[in-house]
Amino acid sequence: MDKIAKYKSIARQIALETGKLGERPDDDVKTQFILDDERGHYLLYFNGWRGSKRTYGCYCHIDVTESGKVWVQHDGTDLRLADRLVDRGIPKSDIVLGFHAPIRRPDTGFAVE
Repeated sequence: MDKIAKYKSIARQIALETGKLGERPDDDVKTQFILDDERGHYLLYFNGWRGSKRTYGCYCHIDVTESGKVWVQHDGTDLRLADRLVDRGIPKSDIVLGFHAPIRRPDTGFAVE
């Protein structure tokens, strides 16, 4: 398996595993996955109602680019998704924390771009 396919597979697995952690069958707020292996986009959303209040948002958003970088665009969990990517074999030099401003990225220990 080439590097990009491997990274996409890992990103997909992490999105699916993360989504399963928040699933509750009795909840009116549902977890929704957007898993685009062709373009390398992996998103996990929540969507629904709690009483009369609309609840909608993103738990996580990971992109795998054709240049072989994995961009953590959003991590709305307490799971430290970038560290989970490293634990699965993706080097920090290939992971960009896109939710940090470019000027702050050199201090993260991960890739800048």
